[in-house]
Amino acid sequence: MCSVSLYLRSLMTVALILSGGFAFADTEATRELKLRNAEFEKDIIKVSDSVYVAVGYAVSAVSMIVGEDGLVIIDTGIDTVSGAEIREDFRKISEKPVVGVVITHGHPDHLGGLAAFVDSGDVQVWAREGLQDEANTLREAGINRQRKRGAMQAGFMLKPEQRINNGIAKAYWPKRGGAVFESAHEAKPTHFTTDDRTRVSFAGVDLDLVVADGETSDALYIWFPKEAVLFAGDNFYKSWPNLSPIRGSAYRDVRTWAMTVDAMLNEQPEVLVPGHTRPIVGSEVAAEMLTNYRDAIQFVFDKTVEGINKGLTPNQLIEYVQLPEKYLKLDYLRPHYGNPEWAVRSIFAGYLGWFDGNATNLFPLTDKEEATRLAKMAGGISQLRAQSEAAMEEGDYQWVLKLSDYILALEPGSTDAKLRKADAMTKLAEVVLTTTARNYYLSSAKQLRESAAAMVVSAPDE
Repeated sequence: MCSVSLYLRSLMTVALILSGGFAFADTEATRELKLRNAEFEKDIIKVSDSVYVAVGYAVSAVSMIVGEDGLVIIDTGIDTVSGAEIREDFRKISEKPVVGVVITHGHPDHLGGLAAFVDSGDVQVWAREGLQDEANTLREAGINRQRKRGAMQAGFMLKPEQRINNGIAKAYWPKRGGAVFESAHEAKPTHFTTDDRTRVSFAGVDLDLVVADGETSDALYIWFPKEAVLFAGDNFYKSWPNLSPIRGSAYRDVRTWAMTVDAMLNEQPEVLVPGHTRPIVGSEVAAEMLTNYRDAIQFVFDKTVEGINKGLTPNQLIEYVQLPEKYLKLDYLRPHYGNPEWAVRSIFAGYLGWFDGNATNLFPLTDKEEATRLAKMAGGISQLRAQSEAAMEEGDYQWVLKLSDYILALEPGSTDAKLRKADAMTKLAEVVLTTTARNYYLSSAKQLRESAAAMVVSAPDE
């Protein structure tokens, strides 16, 4: 039975959802993310004699190389709406037709706008063989839950005031209509590379397409030797890399990712174009950033393996693997998008699987069984509620989440547990720097508040 105060609180929650009222607390993490918005200002940046990079139109960088009698496009953005806008602004620089497109990897935010750049049926569209292996593997297995988790990670369910940015991109809601390629335009890759390194030429522009496993197993980096420009795709951007996405994916080979960054470094680029964030111009700064990026990834891998060989469990590894201070200070290695803790857990699971090595966890209790025993030890579920309320007042928000999970395992319809858990997740969202975690906290809180409010509104009058 709901108390009057709880009922009124739930009605207030409904009003909050409908009005969209929300404001982030002025925390250090919030301030840092707001400062990062400068990275996503809409612009077309000339980085060499013939290369222009569009940033801030949507999510990912879209590049244009001006050739002798045509244009080459590197990646096409997340949808044809932003793609068409970029194409129109590129025309202000050069009215030459697009003759070639190269896709760095199969994530929709890099190829969803393809139709906007295919000026004719003669355009060559190059990608690596196995494009979209990640999505195809999940689809073939019948797994689609990652789509919802991906929307939560990206913040697509949230209101504008609940998103500052996405760490490596502006806050954006895609408009591609759910399709990767827009079939009405029949735009799709026409050529696939199968070699480790492939030289292609468009309108007098010679490019090397280089296999670059890391974020995906279908990735390429593109090397433009004439002007020493390297297009990195998503194996480099100005943030700690998303070595393990919380939306879910197959294991991303962290060791190979570091090797790919090393290969990019060995090209000795004078210009480095990330898959997201603004380009880097200057050979010295590009070399410094790639070196630190490679070494930081390798450090996490090596230290995690060292801990594994000591017999540490994933939770123990989180305390054991600590990034050196020299990396923590670098803006382009701050956890704005990915997070080192998630990488550590991913490395363990990627090599050793789900079992953490502690025999206690060979056949663990179910959530409900564990909650039942904990409630008995505490003196009943009412004591769990009391402990949860106290933890909330003390600002121990992670413990609030855990206690709320115990209560909900015993009473799935508990409105107060849902609301308290939502409040705690909102508080955690305000202090975490990793935007994917922020978005996931806030999306989960939104779902819990809506569920709690719906239960109260539909409950019979007492």
